[in-house]
Amino acid sequence: MTIFDELRAGVLTTSPEEMEAVGERLAGALPDGTALALDGDLGSGKTTFVRGLARGLGITRTVTSPTYTIYTLYQGTRQLLHMDAYRLAGSRDLDPLSLEEFLSPPFLIAVEWSGRVPEFFENFPTCRMHFRLHTDGKHSVSMPNPGSFLIDCSDQGHKTDGEKPGSG
Repeated sequence: MTIFDELRAGVLTTSPEEMEAVGERLAGALPDGTALALDGDLGSGKTTFVRGLARGLGITRTVTSPTYTIYTLYQGTRQLLHMDAYRLAGSRDLDPLSLEEFLSPPFLIAVEWSGRVPEFFENFPTCRMHFRLHTDGKHSVSMPNPGSFLIDCSDQGHKTDGEKPGSG
């Protein structure tokens, strides 16, 4: 079973380390240039997931929520743009940031509170992910069926003959 199959079914985690492990596994399976649209309530595990994603990209810097800085750019085996759109009124608030000027292939993008900036994803193949905090303290993450502007991430990351995802 691939990480995409697991996320389609939904992954339940009982610790921050388990949520980070999900992110780390997904990092190696995503094609270059993919954006992750991360949505869920406060405390549902979005930043913890991105911390694992960063580790999967060989990033050693501490990953924290960019709520007040809006975004942080990390360098590893691939560049990671981690954005928190919580404080943004809409996609027009991103224009002055000129984010695309800072991106150098290969890269991945992870956007928390992505519903606030839907137009941002028009320029990138995007996987939507939903995070949930359960009443028993467990967390879950899933990758539901993509909408009209999203790619079907379940078809991504299948490695054949040692080929890396996105290299074919």
